[in-house]
Amino acid sequence: MTPRQSLLFLFLLFSFSFESHAQGLIQKRPTLYFFSGVSGANLTQFNKLLEDRGLSKTPNRYRSYGLGYQTRINDFILGFEVSQHQSKTSELDDFEIRYRTSRAMFNVGYSMTEEGRFQLIHYMALGLGYINFQMLPEKQSEDLNLFLQDPREGFILRKNDIQKGTQNFGDFLTEIGFQMSYDFDIPGRKEGLQIRARGGYSFSPFEGSWKMNGIAFDNAQAGAFFRVGAGITLPEHNFFYKDATISLSLIRGIHFNKPDKLNEILKENNYQPLNGTPSNWGMRILGETEGLLYGLDVFNLAMVGSANNFQNHTLNSLRIYANGGLKFFQYNNFALGMMGGLGYGNLRYTLAQNEKPDFPELFEQRKFDGYLRSSGLMLKPEFLIEYGIPMTRRKIFDLVLMASAGYELGLPNYKLGDLGMKGFMTGSFLTFGVGVRP
Repeated sequence: MTPRQSLLFLFLLFSFSFESHAQGLIQKRPTLYFFSGVSGANLTQFNKLLEDRGLSKTPNRYRSYGLGYQTRINDFILGFEVSQHQSKTSELDDFEIRYRTSRAMFNVGYSMTEEGRFQLIHYMALGLGYINFQMLPEKQSEDLNLFLQDPREGFILRKNDIQKGTQNFGDFLTEIGFQMSYDFDIPGRKEGLQIRARGGYSFSPFEGSWKMNGIAFDNAQAGAFFRVGAGITLPEHNFFYKDATISLSLIRGIHFNKPDKLNEILKENNYQPLNGTPSNWGMRILGETEGLLYGLDVFNLAMVGSANNFQNHTLNSLRIYANGGLKFFQYNNFALGMMGGLGYGNLRYTLAQNEKPDFPELFEQRKFDGYLRSSGLMLKPEFLIEYGIPMTRRKIFDLVLMASAGYELGLPNYKLGDLGMKGFMTGSFLTFGVGVRP
């Protein structure tokens, strides 16, 4: 059984557990939240390599940022989180050394308190991850043609490379810990503001899972952590749940724009173009209160191909939207709505050598790969169609099928070197999703 199949099995198992264990009045409390925190991680083998050369070690802390969804059904907890974990930067000559990891975690737990404003939860999490370790110049190239003529600026190591697509997430990660939260009233609204804190320990259960080029980077995915966060919660006693809920969906999108200008320059410099149109995998958290829609989208566009016989290249864009809108029609479980989104997007182009030596030779030679990055604001309007299918006799949750169509507008500052990429960031899209709604 693959890691992805295992996570799906756990999701179905706990869904049926809710149905079989829920007795009497079913109490539900879905929550959408953000969090930030710190963790400790010592890259032992890499730091030993630096120490042997009389160089300073990399910092042993990294900072975490993420968002999540949690629903409480009676005393059972089920949730999902996506997060990024960024190290501090170390400087060596004209290079910067840093790493970042991304995680997608499925959370399950049990509340130690009765339903109320204060909650104490013991939880565990299983998930999948990605790691990027790089040693690159402090300043990136400002001329795309000069970059393509000699792209070897430093080196980039990636495991489960999501810049080739979110579907590349892999290798098990786990967390255990405790969560405390408290709900505050929002004046004039039936929703509550939830403040939360979480402490615990994250780790990779299989030793050597995060080994790259002869060095283990397992500790980049491990360490004791403390995180704080805030979000919107829907207390059971405030709502009739036809009028208020928060759903979680896996989304798959199709975009109808191509990197034509970039491909022209790639061909002029004897590289293969990036073919096709970008597609994405992502997550949508969508809340509704008496017809008002709000929520978040996170998705990851990816294009990948062979640049030549010894190099590959990727064009990737991560986009995060805060959405708001109105549901203007509903008949039984069928609904129509309109939403607008304001968000952040980045654009990342990587030209990497297929074969690189192991450490310490890699560290001594250094120049193998090149990387260009830019970021800016994004806007989008979209039209939404949704259909909910009750999945249990007691209507604990619905299976939600959705489709949406809209138009994205990338605001200025999207450049790769001196090439404007606003045309690639702007265009129409079509998205399909499947999820759960308590």
